[in-house]
Amino acid sequence: MTWLDVPPDSPFGLANLPYGVFSTPDTGPLAGVRIGDRVLDLAAVLDDPVFAEPTLNAFLAQGRSRWDEVRARITELLTEERWRARVEPALLALDEVRLHLPVAVGDYVDFYASEHHAGNIGRMFRPGSDPLTPNWKHLPIGYHGRSGTVVVSGTPVPRPNGQRKAPADALPSFGPSVRLDIEAEVGFVVGAGTEPGRPLAPAQFADHVFGVCLVNDWSARDIQAWEYVPLGPFLGKSFATSVSAWIVPLAALEHARTSPPVQDPQPLPYLTGGQPWGLDLAMEVLLNGHPISHPPYASMYWTPAQMLAHMTVNGACLRPGDLFASGTVSGPGPDERGSLMELSWGGQEPLTLPDGSVRSFLEDGDEVVIRATAPGPGGTRIGLGEVAGRVLPATAHPHFSQHLPKEQS
Repeated sequence: MTWLDVPPDSPFGLANLPYGVFSTPDTGPLAGVRIGDRVLDLAAVLDDPVFAEPTLNAFLAQGRSRWDEVRARITELLTEERWRARVEPALLALDEVRLHLPVAVGDYVDFYASEHHAGNIGRMFRPGSDPLTPNWKHLPIGYHGRSGTVVVSGTPVPRPNGQRKAPADALPSFGPSVRLDIEAEVGFVVGAGTEPGRPLAPAQFADHVFGVCLVNDWSARDIQAWEYVPLGPFLGKSFATSVSAWIVPLAALEHARTSPPVQDPQPLPYLTGGQPWGLDLAMEVLLNGHPISHPPYASMYWTPAQMLAHMTVNGACLRPGDLFASGTVSGPGPDERGSLMELSWGGQEPLTLPDGSVRSFLEDGDEVVIRATAPGPGGTRIGLGEVAGRVLPATAHPHFSQHLPKEQS
């Protein structure tokens, strides 16, 4: 029990202790841990200069034994009355601080790990054939994204410009995306790095991945559809990727671990071994305050441990702060799909929201919020916070006159 007045059902209790970076009008960015609706200033209570830095990268680089040591020390400070006088001045109200991007992201990789999502996309674009590509059940498919446009939750997202070409158009046109979409994902933040040429096994996942965040990988479907052959996603993805402000350490998610779906055919040996790292995360997607989907992460075919093993099998190295994401989380039910592309079935089945508005894809001014929780000890729930973003109108291009059509489906 903590001496703080944290409700026993708080998703940010002692069993969680997620890490973030905050500032106040009087201080620059500092490392903090969330407890209830407060932020504990780690630089003020722990004797380690890494917590006075503007990102968590230096702390992440210290490795698993140090992560465990710090977690135990924070728990001691928040539970033993003898530390109260020292700790209380370092506790700040959450609504009085500004939250920042918690890590400096060196590399960003996005996977495609949901069989339900991949199947839905395949049925839309390859009707009458196998919805999964021949390689899909043999390796976790992914692509390298753009780390420089990873932004913290709450950052507005301007609608991207680009080339797009509908199937009936003779030539491509340029302008704002008219099929702007979301992808509800889970992200994994690398802690301890590796040297080039040193692949990792799935069993080494917890030694190199520090924790979990939420991700919205914004996607311009019309730009993506025209550009992705033959090399894959590019400008349709690279304009913005939003992440939650809090990183929940793997140590807080032991009760959320579960076995992933049966994998058939059996993956190659480098993708097997170790304890299963399926995660039972309950996600919720809200559009303008209205719940539109509840994607279940437990249904994901490929685990993050397998993603890590595949990402490094060719000798690619890791650096503290690197981010890799699951790809869109979708379940088997129509209300468990993690993208508007699936929820509106490519625009053919628009959504009607409770306020009467209709959406196939996002309109300017729309706000998307993705939340998630996980099982904790004693029937409690662990909160992963939220990742939120509002769509701004596209910036006018100096060489093109442009407008956004009223119909965006």
